[in-house]
Amino acid sequence: MSITKSLPINQPCIRVLAPDRVFPSEDAKWAAVVAEIGRVHALGRPVLVGTRSVMASEKLAQRLTEAGLPFKLLNAVRHVEEALIVAVAGEGGRITIATNMAGRGTDIKLGAGIAARGGLHVIATERHESGRVDRQLFGRCARQGDPGTAQALVSVEDELLRRYLPRLVHQQVRRWVQSGAPGAQSAAQAALALAQRNAQRQAFKMRRNVLRTDDWMEESLSFAGAETG
Repeated sequence: MSITKSLPINQPCIRVLAPDRVFPSEDAKWAAVVAEIGRVHALGRPVLVGTRSVMASEKLAQRLTEAGLPFKLLNAVRHVEEALIVAVAGEGGRITIATNMAGRGTDIKLGAGIAARGGLHVIATERHESGRVDRQLFGRCARQGDPGTAQALVSVEDELLRRYLPRLVHQQVRRWVQSGAPGAQSAAQAALALAQRNAQRQAFKMRRNVLRTDDWMEESLSFAGAETG
């Protein structure tokens, strides 16, 4: 019988993960992202913003340029250079935009005095099909006992909700969020969790079908080989 043991962490994690904020449209979401970046930047704290695609990162970069906010953009193209940028993303006043793969594997160390200001703030601009990807992004802050905060700012027009919620449910969630009725945010967060479960379930079925096809091919080729010999 195998026994699985969890290893104790080196330092207690004091990350503060705020509830998702869900907006009725992509435009409203990006406006809120820029406003939140500006708010945290004014405190002298560093900000790391995760985007799902290169296109989204460039859209945000354009908005930050228009707002007069300085930033570094990482698109997982120039790995060595981007690793150096990520390494200093914890310095005071830094704003770093990164796609999923950009700068992964590089520790973000806080600059002098940043811990006292609250540490690195991480913003996710979309939820992903896999919750593991979200956790990896949020895990870029508050490492080794450092302080840090994280939050997802998403919209009902994001791909996750459009693809993995039943159409009627998606329409209802959109109406709730647009109305701003009490409980709308909680309902939207529940819908996000449902969409993510549906996406993960679909991905599991696809992996299982691929494995079954591989097994069938292996058996068929082995049988054909035996006949030929």
